[in-house]
Amino acid sequence: MIFRLAPVLLLASLAGACSSSTPTTYDLSAPTAQIRGAAGRQILVATPAALQALSAQQIVVKDVSGTVTSLGDGQWADSLPSLIQTRLINTFENASQIRNVSRPSSGAVADAQIISELRSFELRTPNGEAYVEMSVKIVSDIDGKIIAGRIFRASVPVTAINAQVGSRALDQALSVVMLDIVRWVSRSPIPSRDAAGPVANPA
Repeated sequence: MIFRLAPVLLLASLAGACSSSTPTTYDLSAPTAQIRGAAGRQILVATPAALQALSAQQIVVKDVSGTVTSLGDGQWADSLPSLIQTRLINTFENASQIRNVSRPSSGAVADAQIISELRSFELRTPNGEAYVEMSVKIVSDIDGKIIAGRIFRASVPVTAINAQVGSRALDQALSVVMLDIVRWVSRSPIPSRDAAGPVANPA
């Protein structure tokens, strides 16, 4: 009887150890604010480009020397660029300013694409802040020309460097950035594909 119970107890202890070390998963939110602007354009939102440190699910911490680490007690619900792409699309939709917002993979015909790079998405020590920085370009889907470009930044103070506090602060900073992006895009002079007329197909 003792020998039969021992493996069961061992497996139970191993399962407990594994579950206790599993990081908590955190999501990002999409602001629901209504935004005035030039409605009626069709927009494709591409997945933001990012360095390897920002391309996974880790919550990144950077110190004053530039050393990058990650928090072991938390992770994002998806790879960070994919998650930000989804929430930026949601923010456009919630703002009710764009007639059609989708991903490039959807096959939709659009007036412009939002091309971006995630430059920073981190908790900074020792000053204690959540910092988000994205560079964004509006590229015409009619002729491929860059219509406009801008860098967006936001920071939120954090009281502790842990996943629960840090993820909330990063979410708040990203919300500021996404709302600024939607306002900017909505007010930018994006040519309409309908107004431009049909585009000739290459021979």
